[in-house]
Amino acid sequence: MKIYIFLFAVSCSIFVLLLFYGILQKKIRPTKDLQQRIEDIRTINLMRAKREQREARGKKEQRHREKRDMPFLERVVRPLMDGIERTVTSLTPQEVYHAVQRRIVIAGKQQEWSAPQFLATSILGGAAMLVFLVLMFRVGDYALIQKITFVVVGSFAGAAMPTVCLNIITQKRQKAIRRQLPEVLDMLCVSVQAGLSFDGALAKITERMHGPLIDELRHFEEAVRMGSPRRTALKSVAARCAVQEVALFITALIQAERLGTSMGSTLKNQADNMRERRRQYIKGEAMKAPVKIIFPLVLFIFPALFVVVLVPTLLTLAKNM
Repeated sequence: MKIYIFLFAVSCSIFVLLLFYGILQKKIRPTKDLQQRIEDIRTINLMRAKREQREARGKKEQRHREKRDMPFLERVVRPLMDGIERTVTSLTPQEVYHAVQRRIVIAGKQQEWSAPQFLATSILGGAAMLVFLVLMFRVGDYALIQKITFVVVGSFAGAAMPTVCLNIITQKRQKAIRRQLPEVLDMLCVSVQAGLSFDGALAKITERMHGPLIDELRHFEEAVRMGSPRRTALKSVAARCAVQEVALFITALIQAERLGTSMGSTLKNQADNMRERRRQYIKGEAMKAPVKIIFPLVLFIFPALFVVVLVPTLLTLAKNM
């Protein structure tokens, strides 16, 4: 009997102990789990922050190395030019901006240059000439009026030099277009009369020929393929070339397309007209040759003739006297 009582007491003690242990685990373990979870999150965030710091430090060091390895032009000059371009773009009137952009397009340099770059180059040219003149004034002794004249003329010349270069490039391109236009018209006329369509003949010509006019015709084909109306694309070609002969040719094409006349006869008439205009242009340049040759004669040939003819006579007269 005593054994049963002892076992019962032990069982009750174990039950109470397990019950108390379960209550403690139910109350304390969630708190421990929560604290452990918070500690894990803090550890993960700390590790992430350290990793981000290391990555940021590594990126910063890499940028410094890249900057050290970059040439001077990319490291200093290009950011300076970008800042000047933004300033010039914000201060330049829209009329001047569009005029410069149009001149660049006419020169065929729209892929290499932009209006802000061109204006920034003009400003830098004027500033460079001004600095050069200031340094020159420190060396020599000049009057005030001379300094003012040199500064005004030199700064204007430095700022106008990019415009002069752009005009020279534009004139050379327009001359090349005038020279190539009769040949292109002859090829178009022959191809169309042989049975090709105008677009097919134009594709064959742009595939086999090169030059500024051919480049503009390629732009026309690309614009038509992109969905632009043919008349708009043709007018864009005339605007980009800015050559009277091309404008006449484009106008004739637009009228022939609008009226439905024969493209072959239109091209033949335009080819004959352009060939005649080219002949008249060459005759006009030949007639200008006697006037242009006067300056080399006066500057280089006449002095040599005077020396050869007059020096012996002058020496003879000097001896006889």
